[in-house]
Amino acid sequence: MQSDDVQRVFAEADCLYSSEDVSRALDEMARQMTEVLHGDNPLMLGVVTGGIIPMGHLMTRLHFPLQMDYMHATRYRGETSGGILKWLTKPHFSLQDRVVVIVDDILDAGITLDEIIKYCRAEGASKVYSAVLVEKQRQRPVDIKADFVGLVSPDRYLFGYGMDYKDYLRNANGIYAVKGM
Repeated sequence: MQSDDVQRVFAEADCLYSSEDVSRALDEMARQMTEVLHGDNPLMLGVVTGGIIPMGHLMTRLHFPLQMDYMHATRYRGETSGGILKWLTKPHFSLQDRVVVIVDDILDAGITLDEIIKYCRAEGASKVYSAVLVEKQRQRPVDIKADFVGLVSPDRYLFGYGMDYKDYLRNANGIYAVKGM
């Protein structure tokens, strides 16, 4: 993909949520997470690559003891539709008897999040929560809902705040929908 193509996609995209909207949503997510998790010493697991930005923004809003780690599981690898889940990196901390919070950018089809939750349970996590910046309104092939949700979007192809368009635009300062997708 050429830089000009990326610029065109960005220029034509619909801004669904401004950076201020996202900031308010992250504040509310952090408030809810604090209410539920403040005494649990949770292990926060960021899902690389998309979950990095929401995780970073959330961590500065959580003011209780926690540990951070990451995992890299992907179905997209630069494409606009998902394939088979591929594990690139599993968490470094033990999940045994831990309260685990999986932090990702988006709940789309739910397949990736569902597999990660199953993995955490199989590794002995005492409780597994999920936190997503955006939850798409759509039918899913798996029965899953996130525990902490920042924003809800229509079923369109999104980018910004960690979500990408063909490995670009994760750094967009807002949530955007690609025209025609």
